Amino acid sequence: MPQAQAAPLISIRGLTKVYQRGEQDVPVLLGIDLDVMAGDFVALMGPSGSGKSTLLNLIAGIDKPSAGTIAIGGVDIATLGEGSLADWRARHVGFIFQFYNLMPVLTAFENIELPLLLTGLSPRQRRERVAQVLQMVQLSDRADHRPNELSGGQQQRVAIARAIVTDPTLIVADEPTGDLDRSTGEDVLGLLDQLVSELGKTIVMVTHDPKAAAFARRMVHLEKGVLVDEAGR
Repeated sequence: MPQAQAAPLISIRGLTKVYQRGEQDVPVLLGIDLDVMAGDFVALMGPSGSGKSTLLNLIAGIDKPSAGTIAIGGVDIATLGEGSLADWRARHVGFIFQFYNLMPVLTAFENIELPLLLTGLSPRQRRERVAQVLQMVQLSDRADHRPNELSGGQQQRVAIARAIVTDPTLIVADEPTGDLDRSTGEDVLGLLDQLVSELGKTIVMVTHDPKAAAFARRMVHLEKGVLVDEAGR
């Protein structure tokens, strides 16, 4: 008998997002259908205004759709209330931003520990978990440094460590190399690739850079709110 194909981790159907600007409706996404398997690395690409960041925010549960479904791990997050959605994000999503979003008064260790404060882990368990991810991103010797004492690449590695410290189902990255030089950006993208190939993480990344997108397993192109092309490697 043929093996049953695994269900997608992310299954999006008929996804529509319309913003209201005064009395005017501004459509941003127009009936998107998209599946993402567990362990995939997907780059969302497209010109400015194509809807790629909106799609990323909907997948991450930061925004809610006007219509359609977003099933992640079998849960349609479009139907969750604000409180339930916040709980879901805390358990299942790790965020990586272009400008790192680190707390300047906290050390690298403390920044990474922040998401764990929302869990039931003991202080000892939190310390062990943070130490593990610091080693993974090769910053164990920078644990006590504050962001202004770190390079841009080191700050983004701290942000990646913070994103994975809770062992999330999904990592979303919004232009994660947009503020980095080419060499440092490639180091960061190599680390993301390592999270997929060695830890089996699932990453959805917005980028405008074809060289950054080349690190992904799949490229999804959006134009004017419509998925126009997909490519894999």
